[in-house]
Amino acid sequence: MNTQEILSKLHISELGQMQKDASDAVLHTDRDVVILAPTGSGKTLAYLLPLVQRLDAAIEEVQAVVIVPSRELALQSNDVFRSMGCGLRSMCLYGGRPTMDEHRAIQKVRPQVIFATPGRLNDHLDKQNFAASDVRWLVIDEFDKCLRMGFRAEMEKAVDGLPTVERRILLSATDAEEMPRFVRMGRTERVDYLDEEETTPERIGLYVVHSPEKDKLNTLVMLLRDFGAQQTIVFLNYRDGVERTAKFLTEKGYVVSAFHGGLDQRQREEAIYRFANRSANILVSTDLASRGLDIPDVENIVHYNLPVGEEEFVHRVGRTGRWDATGRAFMLLGPEEHMPEYVTVPTEDYVPANPTAPVAMPVMSTLYIGKGKKDKISKGDILGFLCKTCSLSSSDIGRIDVYERFAYVAVSRKLAKKTMEKAKGAKIKGLKTVVELAF
Repeated sequence: MNTQEILSKLHISELGQMQKDASDAVLHTDRDVVILAPTGSGKTLAYLLPLVQRLDAAIEEVQAVVIVPSRELALQSNDVFRSMGCGLRSMCLYGGRPTMDEHRAIQKVRPQVIFATPGRLNDHLDKQNFAASDVRWLVIDEFDKCLRMGFRAEMEKAVDGLPTVERRILLSATDAEEMPRFVRMGRTERVDYLDEEETTPERIGLYVVHSPEKDKLNTLVMLLRDFGAQQTIVFLNYRDGVERTAKFLTEKGYVVSAFHGGLDQRQREEAIYRFANRSANILVSTDLASRGLDIPDVENIVHYNLPVGEEEFVHRVGRTGRWDATGRAFMLLGPEEHMPEYVTVPTEDYVPANPTAPVAMPVMSTLYIGKGKKDKISKGDILGFLCKTCSLSSSDIGRIDVYERFAYVAVSRKLAKKTMEKAKGAKIKGLKTVVELAF
């Protein structure tokens, strides 16, 4: 399958220059490749598009391993890979679920590409749950984070466990001060699109909102009222701050997803899912959400707590203005707070124009459908059912995800109740099923 066919499936008209240069470096040189580009510029496709052209669909074993720092990035990268429809099989491996369950899935799926966090990858390598001898490609996404001291021992072990790697691709939105020897980089081609002077892309406006009180919750509410139903991520530095802020906003009537490292796997995945399919219009999070998420329609970023450093600032702001879209980032400053020195781009003071506007609800709701892949149900089946049986138009329907035994579908919030009423007792492909509100 050629690149244009894949882009057509992804509804992308043309690649950016960074992605073209990255493809050239992977396809037309025999060197290891380092890709440096701002957050939101499309680095995942920059390596996946040329990588799939270098893999052999006839080889049944794992040929490429992609190491990522978080389960969220593993899941998301795997989703992008599968949506490419390139005829290759993939899996993601990460902590928070039994290794044995993943091993059974590896035996069933026979992946040719694996997306994995370092620790979980080592678990499988130790147990020889897949053959490392056929792995020729190693990708390290967000290598600046993967190669920090906290990951270094696990990373070194993982690289040592893949002795047959011939080519390496490393990606990041910030450059690393040094490249550890254990990565074993050979002759290297650099695709560098970082601007050392630019911490915020020109397509993202940066604004300052002054809070008269040290506790900025009331100022945050006025700002969110001004945003209406726009998708917004509110960043805080600590878990307890996330919980407190999410609870406060929920009590005010907002539909909020809270996201931090203290949640279990299912809670984290559900929080991101609700926000990504627009069933929640506010995501309150620690810096865990500043990397590894590719949610394209985030209009606003709010720094409730100032980022602890420039790198955190860059990655937070990069959650909006994905690819060529525009976005806005807001710094909430209390009476004794000042703009960090690393923010060198011009800012504007922002005063909410509609601070007393009513609380805006998300545009979508998520419905649960009690049939899935085991029942031979596809996305197209669900789309047809909603349009024909429930009288929805395609514009009323958002993201559809089909799992083994059930499915989720986002529908217009205004039509969710009516949709459930019409679906009651109806059949999908001749099968009666439950259709109810998930969240």
